[in-house]
Amino acid sequence: MIIDASSLRDLFTGFSTSFNKGIGAAPSRWDKVAMKVPSSAAGNNYSWLTDFPGIREWVGDRIVHSLSAARYVVENKEFELTVGVRRKDIEDDQYGIYGKRFEGIGYETAMHPDDLVFSLLGQGTVTRCFDGQYFFDPDHPNYDEQGKEISASNFTAGDGPAWYLVDGSKPLMPMIYQERQPFVFEQITNNEDSYVFMKGEYLYGTRGRSNAGFGLWQLAYCSRAELTSANFVAAKVAMASYRRSSGKTLGIAPTHMVVPPVLEEKARQLLNATLINGGESNVWAGSVELIVTPYL
Repeated sequence: MIIDASSLRDLFTGFSTSFNKGIGAAPSRWDKVAMKVPSSAAGNNYSWLTDFPGIREWVGDRIVHSLSAARYVVENKEFELTVGVRRKDIEDDQYGIYGKRFEGIGYETAMHPDDLVFSLLGQGTVTRCFDGQYFFDPDHPNYDEQGKEISASNFTAGDGPAWYLVDGSKPLMPMIYQERQPFVFEQITNNEDSYVFMKGEYLYGTRGRSNAGFGLWQLAYCSRAELTSANFVAAKVAMASYRRSSGKTLGIAPTHMVVPPVLEEKARQLLNATLINGGESNVWAGSVELIVTPYL
């Protein structure tokens, strides 16, 4: 191939097509448990998550709920993935070997939010959230029916691998995917660029700025107890007990179970099998959607 502006433009179009093909093939699931929040600065402050009063009957004056002075800031991070394409490979028409490489980059780009979100979910027992407690903690501040502050837990200790219940049905979610700059496919192909001149390589890759954070702890539950029907029910009941500061229920019901690969078989038996114990109906079949992820 003769290398000129036209051929390099066509090459970039082809590589971009492969990149986008990889994005389309990725089985991303992060949006089942996380809300996407745009960011216009170095980070976002989510102190407003502490205030969840709910709708009330308007009797007398309005009740103004001031935002908390607490700070829970998610700082954006910068990520990139870059590949060098040798000039001589283009000259010798050997650039076709890079198509699958860029398809793979697209795939990794699309799965990057999964990595951020589910990895942080897996660190929820040792990472703090907006109320100053660990995201999964036995001592979160919550409320009883009269609006009196009490302690609530969204964590069951144990010796086994952790599994998680998530209510992903609400506008606010238990996890946050914060995006400052979406990933874009870029190139450096100017022959006068110092890297191209010295290395004989054109550069192609992607770059973005984002991060993951914790949303509402009330919408997620972590258990290290054995994954059984009884423990599943106990976690569901605990989530249903959480209340607003007014004393009204939050109306939480899990929509998804998240497990690592080591618990996939048990989770499928609990959630997908229609018959159990030699012929009994499984009342929990199809009750929540299963997400199996290696990123926990």
